Amino acid sequence: MLSIMLQTANGVAEGAAGRGIMNFLPFILIIVVLWFLMIMPQRKRQKETQKMLEALQPKDKVVTIGGIIAEVAKVKKDSVVLNLGKDVQMEVRKNAIASKLVEEKKEESK
Repeated sequence: MLSIMLQTANGVAEGAAGRGIMNFLPFILIIVVLWFLMIMPQRKRQKETQKMLEALQPKDKVVTIGGIIAEVAKVKKDSVVLNLGKDVQMEVRKNAIASKLVEEKKEESK
């Protein structure tokens, strides 16, 4: 009689442990989906931005996070000197550069 009770108790304990893991499966699945939908694209954008900042050269046209469009005059270690106009220069940190402008070549129609 005692062995039957122990076997029954052991079976109930194993079943409860299995259900406990299954109860957390939706939360684990949500975390994995959020990782692929939110965190991975953000990391990719950060890497692309860092690559763009490292490739800055004089004469490149850039847009700052404040919306200022300027031409790069000099690239330093942590900052960039921008030409805003005739005899007007401004030094900004590299992380203040939002994007690099790409000039499109216009095709002339003949």
